[in-house]
Amino acid sequence: MSVLVAFSVTPIGAGEDVGELVAEAVRVVRASGLPNRTDAMFTTIEGDSWDEVLAVVKDAVAAVEARSPRVSLVLKADSRSGEGRLDTKVASIERHLASDT
Repeated sequence: MSVLVAFSVTPIGAGEDVGELVAEAVRVVRASGLPNRTDAMFTTIEGDSWDEVLAVVKDAVAAVEARSPRVSLVLKADSRSGEGRLDTKVASIERHLASDT
């Protein structure tokens, strides 16, 4: 089983520049050892179970909560059999794009 979770943690009431606080969440994700990718809008992590992945999300939110009076969380998840989907899903799209040329 593979669980992919894309999530965004937004500190609220911490001012306009929240990059330092969001970095706290990303540190937690990277320290987890799970495959992950961060882009401008979301951090995506992959694990073998819901418990494993959601524990990391919970810890990431807690890291931001420690420095912000309020936190908003947006989460999207995908669960199915297989492994390495963090990379294979993107590779599939790239193959289709490459065949257009």
